[in-house]
Amino acid sequence: MSEPTPPCPECKSIYAYEDREQLVCPECGHEWVPGEASEEQDILIVKDANGNRLQDGDFVTLIKDLKVKGSSSVAKVGTKVKINRLVEGDHDIDCKIEGIGPMMLKSEFVKKA
Repeated sequence: MSEPTPPCPECKSIYAYEDREQLVCPECGHEWVPGEASEEQDILIVKDANGNRLQDGDFVTLIKDLKVKGSSSVAKVGTKVKINRLVEGDHDIDCKIEGIGPMMLKSEFVKKA
């Protein structure tokens, strides 16, 4: 019985697969050798409006009404959202808001629930 394949260190995808002596992520294209420490591997730290550290799978609450770009919809203050994953960039929270759909949020507009 072989060991389970570890998730991708870049995007945390569980769909990484083995290709000869390395592992490959089909979602982001990252390739790495298992067991080798990556020098470029930085830990992504995202904090909410109150300074609490956020992680994938956390629940957060919106602290401001947010207009949905390209739509007349508004994500209302107090809406509880589950973080799918944290990403680098201006909009660092990848989530899905019920009734609206998939969205990217800025961490400055949420607080940990």
